[in-house]
Amino acid sequence: MPSLWIKNARVIDPANKRDAVGELFVKNGLIVDSLSAAEKKKAKVIDADGLVACPGLVDIHVHFREPGQTHKENIATGSHCAAAGGFTTVVCMPNTSPPASNTGTIQFIKDAIKRDAVVKVLPTGCITVDMKGEKLASIGSLAKAGVVAITDDGDCVQSNELMRRACEYAKMFDLPLMDHCQDHSMTVGAVMNEGEVSARLGLRGWPNAAEDLIVARNIILATYTGAHIHLQHISSANSVELIRRAKSRGVSISAEATPHHIALTDDCIETYDPKFKMNPPLRTAADRDAIIEGLRDGSIDIVATDHAPHTDYEKDQEFDYAPNGILGLETSLAVTLDVLVRKHRFRLPKVIDLMTRKPAELMKLPAGTLSVGAAADICLFDPKEEWTYDAKAGFSKSSNSPWHGETLRGRVKTTIVDGKVIYDGKTVKKRG
Repeated sequence: MPSLWIKNARVIDPANKRDAVGELFVKNGLIVDSLSAAEKKKAKVIDADGLVACPGLVDIHVHFREPGQTHKENIATGSHCAAAGGFTTVVCMPNTSPPASNTGTIQFIKDAIKRDAVVKVLPTGCITVDMKGEKLASIGSLAKAGVVAITDDGDCVQSNELMRRACEYAKMFDLPLMDHCQDHSMTVGAVMNEGEVSARLGLRGWPNAAEDLIVARNIILATYTGAHIHLQHISSANSVELIRRAKSRGVSISAEATPHHIALTDDCIETYDPKFKMNPPLRTAADRDAIIEGLRDGSIDIVATDHAPHTDYEKDQEFDYAPNGILGLETSLAVTLDVLVRKHRFRLPKVIDLMTRKPAELMKLPAGTLSVGAAADICLFDPKEEWTYDAKAGFSKSSNSPWHGETLRGRVKTTIVDGKVIYDGKTVKKRG
């Protein structure tokens, strides 16, 4: 593998508080201080003038659908999407078919990752057997099999006692517990946010309280057990405030926001377009603004995509019957930059931190840094380039994106994994 010499980039590395135009050197797949004169002559040179060089992006919430739902996505296509979006490390959810609640399914996923992934894909295991919410999965065995967290994402454990025991086991095996916060009894038949827009459209509403109740439950259980509970895709202003207060008391809680929940509101559903149907649903402008403020003050820790592919024939139904979820990996950086940097005046290094160091730190992953000796996982992007996103020409098997046909600003030009260029702005290459 040739050494790399990246010149003239604005290097942003929040882990080392670096933000300056400079150089990066890569040797044997690792970040190094410099290269010798002889090594520089042989190195592959990338002139990154006008580009930002940052750690490869880290997403701890993606759905790659393998095994069992590979008509929507698989490890190969999902990892290609990640590479095109600047992501070098992703954590995939266990709501596959069958769900990843036993070591055999985890091994199947790990074998597929080893065979097909072009970025670093890490599996999670289920909290409960087959995600039925009735009996705990063998959390210790899942930990030994190599999961990085446990979650029933796509569902929510409704039993408080079962969740308490899950917290105790997660702490015992030093695993983060990730929870999709939804009280099912309040969302039966619900398809969008409960409020003025749902009333006008005649669609069954999904109240903020369905999220708020479980967030409060999880704060209590984290306090009681000492376990780390990560709250997925927060969408409610009330939940943000609950998290803020819990953190002020030192509760071991963390939370994520998605690009779509900081960019869009329930007004988008006026056309009944199922591309805007997701779980949790798009909320009001006040909820959106509260989430953005939560990202600003640290109440919300990170940005994660919740990349959720569905085929056209699944999504193209009446709003009530279409499945929840949208694509996210290829558009995440551009959308997040637009909302946080350009519209809400976040500093660029803070936004990079939300998408690199902080998610890696939450999941205890060796990623999200350009420190000397670290794996050379690097994203080069042009923060100013405008481009039109064509979901049908993207790397996913699916095309369910609300940004299809939209002009976005901020484009990934190169993605590097372990010192190898795997995405050059047009094509994805295998790592091997």
